[in-house]
Amino acid sequence: MTRLAEGLPGSPASILGIGAYRGSQVVPNADLVEAIDSSDEWIQQRSGIRERRFATPEETVQLMSVRACQEALDNAGIDARQVDAVIVATISHLMQLPAVAPAVATELGCDQPVAFDVSAACAGFCHGVTLAADMIRGGSATYALVVGVERLTDMLDLEDRGTAFIFADGAGAVVIGPTETSGIGPVVWGSDGEHFDYIRQREDWPDVLAAEQPGGHFITMQGSAVFRWASFSMAKVGLEALDRSGISVDDLDCFVPHQANMRITDAMARAMKLPASVKIARDVAEQGNTSAASVPLALHRMVADGDAVSGDLALLIAFGAGLAYAAQVVVIP
Repeated sequence: MTRLAEGLPGSPASILGIGAYRGSQVVPNADLVEAIDSSDEWIQQRSGIRERRFATPEETVQLMSVRACQEALDNAGIDARQVDAVIVATISHLMQLPAVAPAVATELGCDQPVAFDVSAACAGFCHGVTLAADMIRGGSATYALVVGVERLTDMLDLEDRGTAFIFADGAGAVVIGPTETSGIGPVVWGSDGEHFDYIRQREDWPDVLAAEQPGGHFITMQGSAVFRWASFSMAKVGLEALDRSGISVDDLDCFVPHQANMRITDAMARAMKLPASVKIARDVAEQGNTSAASVPLALHRMVADGDAVSGDLALLIAFGAGLAYAAQVVVIP
């Protein structure tokens, strides 16, 4: 196994366990096409999505988070009472106050950890991984849970041809803790607020609340502009993350990008000139785009399917509304 660069101060940190929870309703393209005057063929050509997972009313942001976190804890062999920090990345916990993280921590049985939410849209999970690893390196936490979770169907206009077939529901979580060598490489992250409006809530909350008919809270997206930005700009970010970790594309075993669109994934892989030996996550085909949950869900599927094994090096890269992005190399637990 190629080791990651040890250029970061403090105690090394790694991912110790992975968990997932997917919305229980399997929704094929055929169920959505009539409302948006489309077809299964058009959706697959445009996005690579064949079906997606929608949550039932009972499958709340909190429930999905707890289930994913519990699996991650079980896989890591860590008791919830050992967890010092719980970080929940989400944009779809519609109760703005308080954060959902303290409720998740309490339901899991954690002993009064620091617990907070991160709002960085599709990049939120990778932001959370970086924050947790830095807390462990800095000594302010020993074990941390990071979960990306979304119920995007609560923000989805099923008659919007540009978004109705894209988004879905689920949660993915990891346990991060101390290890002898670093298993989480240096992050490359940032934002491009010049394009703040590429992906956004359709209206601001004051306008939503003043409207006679609900609907302004729905997601709207400039799909073509997002495609151009992500396909080319994010390849450079991914290559920089490899460089900072002290590895090349030839050392990489797995590529786990945000599951936004299969065409974006393919464009990034070509731009980075990934070798054929690198396994590429394509969870979007069956799961849809779950924003902050998409990277951990895709990582979980790769491990479950045997495409990623313990010790493999995986490049995680996420990007979305804001426009926010983050990338890092991790070692598969």
